[in-house]
Amino acid sequence: MTQDQSGGPRLRLNPIACDAHGLCLQAFPEMLRPDPWGYPIVTDAPVPPHLLAHARRAVAACPTLALKLE
Repeated sequence: MTQDQSGGPRLRLNPIACDAHGLCLQAFPEMLRPDPWGYPIVTDAPVPPHLLAHARRAVAACPTLALKLE
């Protein structure tokens, strides 16, 4: 996991790998929201330190490995 210049890791989604299972949305609703078809929309904001554990759970929940924390 790397950090960018704004000070924190960010969630990244590979839209080609994502199958819209929705497990990440359930695990981390604080920073992920569904689009009209159920695919996650990832905010571009850094993950706050107090939410890193939630972000890691969302990444681990993805069955297609489409979500990463960078």
